[in-house]
Amino acid sequence: MNLIFLLRIDVFSASKLMSEFQEVSKQSGVHPKPAGLVLQYGTAGFRTNAKLLDHIMFRMGLLATLRSKTTKATIGVMVTASHNPEEDNGVKLVDPMGEMVSPTWEVYATQLANAEQEDLLAALKDIIEKEAVNMSQEAKVFVGKDTRGSSARLSQAVLDGVSALGGHSKDYGLVTTPQLHYMVCCQNTQGKYGEATVEGYYKKLCQAFIKLSKNASNCTDDQKHLSVDGANGIGALKVREMESHLKKELHISLFNDGSEGKLNHQCGADFVKVQQKPPTGMEISPGERCCSFDGDADRIVYYYSDSEGTFHLLDGDKVATLISTFLKELLTSAGLDLKIAVVQTAYANGSSTNYLENTMKVTVRCTKTGVKHLHHAAQEFDIGVYFEANGHGTVLFSKAAEEKIQQLAENSSLIDEKKRAALLLQNTINVINQTVGDAISDMLLIEAILAIKGMTIHQWDAIYTDLPNRQLKVKVSDRRVIDTTDAERRAVSPAGLQEAIDTLVKKYRKARSFVRPSGTEDVVRVYAEAETQDSADDLAHEVSLAVYRLAGGVGGEPKPLH
Repeated sequence: MNLIFLLRIDVFSASKLMSEFQEVSKQSGVHPKPAGLVLQYGTAGFRTNAKLLDHIMFRMGLLATLRSKTTKATIGVMVTASHNPEEDNGVKLVDPMGEMVSPTWEVYATQLANAEQEDLLAALKDIIEKEAVNMSQEAKVFVGKDTRGSSARLSQAVLDGVSALGGHSKDYGLVTTPQLHYMVCCQNTQGKYGEATVEGYYKKLCQAFIKLSKNASNCTDDQKHLSVDGANGIGALKVREMESHLKKELHISLFNDGSEGKLNHQCGADFVKVQQKPPTGMEISPGERCCSFDGDADRIVYYYSDSEGTFHLLDGDKVATLISTFLKELLTSAGLDLKIAVVQTAYANGSSTNYLENTMKVTVRCTKTGVKHLHHAAQEFDIGVYFEANGHGTVLFSKAAEEKIQQLAENSSLIDEKKRAALLLQNTINVINQTVGDAISDMLLIEAILAIKGMTIHQWDAIYTDLPNRQLKVKVSDRRVIDTTDAERRAVSPAGLQEAIDTLVKKYRKARSFVRPSGTEDVVRVYAEAETQDSADDLAHEVSLAVYRLAGGVGGEPKPLH
């Protein structure tokens, strides 16, 4: 009897699978792949002109469903192209704890995306076999999108992909990228991380922010004021939604809110960082605190202009320094022996590294460029603070660290100072989105720290002075001739290049330079810093020449900057 029953189930599963494959076949005809188009799933997922993405979205819906079946968890799919121009779009997958999808599945994403129309089922079956996917396992996928004109159509293609393989989906509609990461984590921790709704996200973050703000003495309305550039994107919409939850503890003036300007056009974190000037449409008074989000609100940079009208940028390095200093002071006050580290890339300004290591006595770890490398390294410490210079970053707390902080906060026999520090740490954990860099969460944390410390933006900026630096690009015939080691700080090949860089660096004071191949195009990126801007410019130019001559430069020789 049992055997017959099992055979029936088997036959039923097989026929269900057949009908699902037929559905995939039918639906993929509605979302056809342009013949010959090849795209690569990179750190930022897939990103290109929105017109070329319909088949990719459908197939990422299929892949997310398979990933959900293998992990027996909810997976996220976010439709966004972040800081790219409005005509572009993109997609990235979110793993169960709200982190980026695993490297193996990045490879599957590329294979599935590039399979020609007639080979799609074979590519799908290949993944199912390799991962031994149990196709009768339930699947759940959360989908979110940004404000681009193409996002509604493309997110529908994702939902079509999920339903073609019999998966269940929840469409969150318009959300920031970090909000979708947060929802996925909440869902898979059965609500331990928070409530998997946008409202739940605002409540958790804002309540923690308000509790932190109560520790600031005599904050005037002026000090509670912040000008925010929303990059004409989803971040602006969500800040508006969140404002009522802040209970007037933070007064936000919102610029580039999407009502008239174009997404990321002459505004947003990337524009401000690269151009070293305020976004269009924002008049800033001397000493006024301002910040910019990027298009999907996972990056933030701060800035102000001084009494002379000079523009000052506070990038990811400055943010990491402020946060890690605050946390280190709290750990000392609470008497907690927890290992805190700041994770940087080779692009971090030498002054920040020097200040952290020598003044603050904080461990600094350097990793290869790319958020996934930083996130991974930060997980090795009790508290890992990581920010890229572009303003993308967050803070990670180990389970053990969170438990120790909670025990201390709940200990009724503690003396006042220790108790206060423990409660501050607990609320700091709750204001942070640990899944991914989050402009809204980072903004609330920075605002709380500045208020508690009674610091102006100018005082924060003055913690250390950035060394002047210059970044250049050199076109080469094949970027693969450059190989690096020591977290991309030293070149292993071609022969003689590192020796040439070492010799050039010795000519200048407080100098440093490194080269690394681009991940996307045949160019080599050159970074140089030195005591003066002229020295940094000259060093960058000389290193560019060395790259051009030793690594197969194409076109004319790099010209001097002066």
